[in-house]
Amino acid sequence: MPTQLDQRRELSAFLRSRRERLTPDDVGLPRTGRRRTPGLRREELALLAGISATWYTYLEQGRDIRVSDQVLDALATALRLDRHERGHLFQLAGHAPEAKAAQPEPLAAEVAAVPLLLQPSPAYIINGTYDVLSHNQAAEELFPHLTAPVGRPPNFARWVFLEPAARSVLVDWEQEARGLLARLRTLAARHPGDARYDGLVDELKAGSPEVSAWWPRYDVQPRHGGRKRLRCPDRGVVEFAYTVFHLAEEPEQTLVIYSDEQETAESQKRT
Repeated sequence: MPTQLDQRRELSAFLRSRRERLTPDDVGLPRTGRRRTPGLRREELALLAGISATWYTYLEQGRDIRVSDQVLDALATALRLDRHERGHLFQLAGHAPEAKAAQPEPLAAEVAAVPLLLQPSPAYIINGTYDVLSHNQAAEELFPHLTAPVGRPPNFARWVFLEPAARSVLVDWEQEARGLLARLRTLAARHPGDARYDGLVDELKAGSPEVSAWWPRYDVQPRHGGRKRLRCPDRGVVEFAYTVFHLAEEPEQTLVIYSDEQETAESQKRT
């Protein structure tokens, strides 16, 4: 089980990463003297948030001090956090309900059948650690080697970072990979100390220099729909829209459906 010390260390790392990504120019402060560290100084951030520099230093050092909602709000504003990062800050500070302890996630037969019913649209269901719990043939064709048997469940995060084919299929690989890692970070924070997340992140760090470099940046992002450019073997580069649905009983189990916008538009013209 995670300790309070573990939680304070996570909060410390998050605050430091967000402070270091801001510059005096970003927040309207004059540049003064030589800067030995990237981003704002601790005292500059404390000034912007209207709190004591000493108190903020203690907080970033992971000391055992109490922090109010008002102070967290002030820090979120000063750090220019978006609403998802703000929620993550409150979560780490113990001001948000912690997600229930991770348990094996059985997938009901009727739920597992949904991607099959959506054929020929590529579709799959993933859990919080990006294990692929169910998929259809179209998804297997769109993401080659994703579901190749390796003695464990197929995993979309492993595919993106450790499968060489992913860098060809995902036309905007770096953008997509950074976004996935930020979403994994957000989910992992809801389950501090969960061996599933720790093991996956350690595996990705060992196999991917990008994960080793990006994980300390502490980017966070919720799961969401959007568009991806994918390289298809028979059609070249195709832009897909993808939609995300969270299952009511298991909100971290997510159904993802892809649609070819050009093909959909042509189909509508024929009807």
